[in-house]
Amino acid sequence: MTERLSTFLYPLLTFSILVAIWKMSIVVFDVPDYILPEPSRVLMSLKEGYIDGDFWPHVTHTLRSTIIGYVIGCAIAISVGTVLAESKIFEKSFYPFIVALQSMPKVALAPLIIVWFGYGIESKIVMVGLMCFFPVFVNTIVGIKHVDQSLLSMMKSFSANRWLIFTRVKLFSAASHIFAGLQIAVVLSLIGAVVAEFVASSRGIGWLIEASLANFNTAHMFAALFSLIVIGLVGTRLIQFLHGRFVFWDRARANVTITE
Repeated sequence: MTERLSTFLYPLLTFSILVAIWKMSIVVFDVPDYILPEPSRVLMSLKEGYIDGDFWPHVTHTLRSTIIGYVIGCAIAISVGTVLAESKIFEKSFYPFIVALQSMPKVALAPLIIVWFGYGIESKIVMVGLMCFFPVFVNTIVGIKHVDQSLLSMMKSFSANRWLIFTRVKLFSAASHIFAGLQIAVVLSLIGAVVAEFVASSRGIGWLIEASLANFNTAHMFAALFSLIVIGLVGTRLIQFLHGRFVFWDRARANVTITE
């Protein structure tokens, strides 16, 4: 109970300190409102945006493209990663090209994606899928390849076929690695959605930030950014929860951030 309470108290304490520093910096350095608004103004923008309902169409638009793109991108990443991990021929043939695609900045690809898929939600979904793909893909390959050799030997001694070894050993062994990739992909999916909305959109949180910039409404921009932060935190916690539920034999790693 104490550990669970500290999980919420420590971030809350840190957030309070950061807000206090934010407020003091404005007072001490006399920062203009259009550069850095006061926390109270940002809170007022959040209140007006959500109570009056102005923010909801933009938030739901971003959420829709993010969730669809995330699911599709991660599903393809797990499938392709599995095929490449199980086949040396496919790995040697396609892995260099996938790495080459990943090395290209996705921001540079955004205009091309708009040309190919249009200004609708399709281009945002593709952008999100591309952003999600690589971390899940790599973690899938690493997880499947780093299987306990003693387990493989035991399965082979029982004359288990390749499919049985994959479904009963490799897939379970790779589960924690895959969820690690899924956790990273949550944040990247939001980045992809916002970048696509910056380039071409008339709705979404990215468009809201750009519109606020044009009006020098910095408080509105901060309110939109805080909305993204909340969505990212909720998404990350959801993946951690699912990790603990489905990978029940490795719950200790479910709440560990993927930087180890």
